[in-house]
Amino acid sequence: MDKFVGNLMKQMTLEEKIGQLYLPSVGFNVTGPVLSRGVEEKIEKGLVGGVLNTYTPGAVVKLQELAIQKSRLKIPLIFGFDTIHGHRTIFPIPLGLSATWDVGLIERTAQTAAREAAADGLSWTFSPMVDIARDPRWGRVAEGAGEDPYLGGEVARAMVKGYQQGDLRNPNAILACVKHFAMYGAAEAGRDYNTTDMSRQRMYNEYLPPT
Repeated sequence: MDKFVGNLMKQMTLEEKIGQLYLPSVGFNVTGPVLSRGVEEKIEKGLVGGVLNTYTPGAVVKLQELAIQKSRLKIPLIFGFDTIHGHRTIFPIPLGLSATWDVGLIERTAQTAAREAAADGLSWTFSPMVDIARDPRWGRVAEGAGEDPYLGGEVARAMVKGYQQGDLRNPNAILACVKHFAMYGAAEAGRDYNTTDMSRQRMYNEYLPPT
């Protein structure tokens, strides 16, 4: 695989290499105006690495065919979507699942979500969220496992295992994305994207305890 990728990189222009970093959001799960224009043309030119928030098989297949049939180097796209607590089958929110302390059950929910997402053509999920949440005002508390770093770590481990199933070559597996490590959940006043007032002592005692 390393040799294959190396040979492919040698064939790529600088523009094509930069294009692999371009991940436009063109799907249905977007609020406000969609700013990604001319995406299909860019895909044909090999200037897109992946597409976010497109999750129906018809849309995925259409864009993937452009990449592997029309682009110069036939590099397939990666498709990413927020499969946070299920895909077609909806499970309790991560905060609710974590309250069970049943990591085996949590792993199975992620495995089911991965199987359904892969069937829709997805290859990447923006989950699990590993932020430690200790301010109930923060609007994303429900996405994580709560306030305890140990529990958060165990839940994250189970979800990654469920999504990836030990082998990303498995057609029912998808790539996990552990986010937003670390201390993103410590935003001041619970305001998303706000600044964080964090001492070294607090960081290690509350958010990054030694293992």
